[in-house]
Amino acid sequence: MTIGGQEMNKFTIGELAKETNVNVATVRYYEKKGLIAKPARTDSGYRIFSKDSIRDIHMIKYAQSLGFTLEEIKTILLMYKSDDDLPTEDMYYHAVTKLHEIDKQLMTLKNLKSLLENVVAISDAKQPTPKEQCPLMQNLEESREQIGEKNRSFHSGYSLMRGTCSASKRDCLR
Repeated sequence: MTIGGQEMNKFTIGELAKETNVNVATVRYYEKKGLIAKPARTDSGYRIFSKDSIRDIHMIKYAQSLGFTLEEIKTILLMYKSDDDLPTEDMYYHAVTKLHEIDKQLMTLKNLKSLLENVVAISDAKQPTPKEQCPLMQNLEESREQIGEKNRSFHSGYSLMRGTCSASKRDCLR
C-alpha cells in the first residue's frame, strides 16, 4: 500500500491477493481457517495485512503443490512461527505419516500406469475395441462394483443403527 508516496509494508486484501496470485476469497478462507494471521482493520473496517501474510500464502501454495493438506500446512506454519525449537517427535510422526501416504499414492499411480500401458498395448487405433476387452473399462467396472458393495454394506449397517432390524436398537448397536 502506498500512502503519501511512501511504500508501506501493509496490504489491503485485494493487494495481498494480487501479490500472491490468489483470489480474495482464498485470502478470506485462509484467514478463517487460521492459516494466516488475522489482519488489523482500518477505522472503516478494511483488512490491512502485513508482509508476513505474503510469505505465509507463498508457503501455503508451495506446500499444497507438494501435496500437503491445509490442516498439515497449518501445523507446519505453527511450528515454523514458534520461537521454540522444532519438536522432533512431532516432526518424525508427521514425516512418517506423510511417507506412508506418498507410498500409497505411488502404488495407485503405478497401478494406473500399468493399466494404461495394457490399454496402449492392446489398442489398434484403427479398430474399435469392445468394452469387454478393454482393461481400463474392466477395471472401472470392477471398481464401481466394489464401491457399490461398500455402499451397500454401509447402508445396511446404517439401517441397523436406525433400528430397522428386528432386534432391539440396543442389540443392533452391539
